[in-house]
Amino acid sequence: MPDLNGGRFAQLPPLAAIRVFEAAARHLSFTEAAAELGMTQAAVSYQIKVLEERAGTPLFLRQPRQVALTEAGQKLAPAVTQAFALIGEAYASVRGGADGVLCVSTLLTFAANWLAQHLGLFQLAHPSLAVRVDTSNRVVDFAREDVDVAIRSGSGNWPGVETHMLFRADFTPVLSPNLAASIGGVKEPADLLKLPILDPGDIWWKQWFELAGVEADGLAQRPGTSMGAQAYEANAAIAGQGVAIVTRALFKVEIADGRLIQPFDIVGDDGHAYWLVYPSGRRNVPKIRLFREWILAEVKDSLGP
Repeated sequence: MPDLNGGRFAQLPPLAAIRVFEAAARHLSFTEAAAELGMTQAAVSYQIKVLEERAGTPLFLRQPRQVALTEAGQKLAPAVTQAFALIGEAYASVRGGADGVLCVSTLLTFAANWLAQHLGLFQLAHPSLAVRVDTSNRVVDFAREDVDVAIRSGSGNWPGVETHMLFRADFTPVLSPNLAASIGGVKEPADLLKLPILDPGDIWWKQWFELAGVEADGLAQRPGTSMGAQAYEANAAIAGQGVAIVTRALFKVEIADGRLIQPFDIVGDDGHAYWLVYPSGRRNVPKIRLFREWILAEVKDSLGP
């Protein structure tokens, strides 16, 4: 039998101290780590001190009302996070299934116009796995936040994460039939400039009018409303408040039922897409694997190849 008191195992610090360090590094707060672990702040400070003594170097800079990782702490934190993830994966694999909570961070428009319409199918297939959806435009930090997977829009070139393209983030104008009728119909791209443009400073407008061969240099200087999300601007367009520029795949229902019309087949594409992303070291976590397999198949079925 191997001697577990010697060799590399002798170099390992106490697991309790490592667990406390992981929580404190993720929150950058001893107070929040204590609350998460059900400990006192003094107990957290003690465990961190034990770990620092074993390491022979400070891991945190103690500052008024906050802490920050030292260079040594920054080197240790991601390795510790990955180690706990690997333990969690192995334990879940032994248990033979996925349960608990899957946290999905996603953009508001994707959540409202695609995920909300399909997520029930995933829940029916996996009733023991609860899903929590967090809508935000910010890029989540998987090492510090309790997020399992994210839906991002961009080029897909993000270090440290696995990426799976869901669909292209192309763009084209849409408007209500009544607004189009108010000027006798939209017959050519330049007709759109006769109507209110929602978020005229959006770079997509400039790119789309260039594709259409229409001079629109003064568009960005127009007074207009920027709502911060395609879902809001599409709702304003449905209400006849103006012309919105959106990604078609997210508004197939509204276009199909006639609440919005796409007046032209001209579609812009700046190389961006919607992506499923998660930490590279967690690709085999059962709940992430199940969600990945489901969403890739569901997007293909609902939007086509």
